[in-house]
Amino acid sequence: MVNRTHREVRLAARPTGPVTDDLFEIVEVPVPEPGPGQVLVRNTHMGVAAVMRTLMDETTDVPMPSFEIGAPLHGPAIGEVVAAPGTGLAPGDLVEHRLGWREYALVGADAAHRLEPGLMSDPAAYLSQGPTALMGIERGAEVRPGDTVFVTGAAGGVGSLAGQIARQFGAVRVIGSTGSRQKADRLVKELGYDAVVVRGAGPIEDQLREAAPDGVDAVFDNVGGEQLVAALAVANRGARIALVGALASQLSADGTAAARTELDTLSLLSRGITLRGIALYDHLDLIPQWNRRFAEGLRAGTLTFPHSRLHGVEQAPRALRELTEGRHLGAVLVEL
Repeated sequence: MVNRTHREVRLAARPTGPVTDDLFEIVEVPVPEPGPGQVLVRNTHMGVAAVMRTLMDETTDVPMPSFEIGAPLHGPAIGEVVAAPGTGLAPGDLVEHRLGWREYALVGADAAHRLEPGLMSDPAAYLSQGPTALMGIERGAEVRPGDTVFVTGAAGGVGSLAGQIARQFGAVRVIGSTGSRQKADRLVKELGYDAVVVRGAGPIEDQLREAAPDGVDAVFDNVGGEQLVAALAVANRGARIALVGALASQLSADGTAAARTELDTLSLLSRGITLRGIALYDHLDLIPQWNRRFAEGLRAGTLTFPHSRLHGVEQAPRALRELTEGRHLGAVLVEL
């Protein structure tokens, strides 16, 4: 039986600094009725990501629509089809879509992607940020056997998988960066990182040179700023640098100052270093590839899915706030 009402999380105000709970409101609204070609989905899980803080601003450089004040936020979610008149979907199908932050979603049939039944033992694994991690390692940094790889933002939802994938592509030494010694210890003990540099524990470049005395061959950069500058300074001739994220600006108070990175272009030219900005919307073919790879890796124990899970749609604002505060290791999900 379908509920008559459900809850959704709306943006109440634009932030002027960090994420706070008063920027959101939780509203009870009628469950929508699907028309022909529409799919009503009961959401079961949703994910939050650092880019959502950027999308809370009225204008951004991100090629995604900003959230609107008074409207529900949006983001990746999975759920069960309740009704889908005139479509190829049936009640009970598990689908993925982009209308999270609500308990029920009304989605166009072309925007609800059916997931393979039984592929993942835990459906929440479909919300991993593995496709981005795979993209950056394989197509961005082009990691090769024998490489020393540096992953910035290694404790996040992307970085916690990127290090594991780099190892699968033959990296012999994997170095990460994070914001606390506790997370650094977990990255080494639980996720197979060989060394981790810690933001605030001294100059990043000095730490990286100590961790990679022979230089780095490939960089998966989630952060930018000082960490990218350090990576470029330590990069070997012919190194490949994948620019995948910009957490230094996305999670800064003003979103601007930390984004500026000075480059010594002559040094890059003379060492034949490649910088490649790369985004998942240009590599969507990797999503089904990743799902199969991830499912096999989870079953075999060759991959793990570090994540935190909060319960209830009312916890979604807290989930995003805690993610931006660096409270968790791995992905941050909400079970609805």
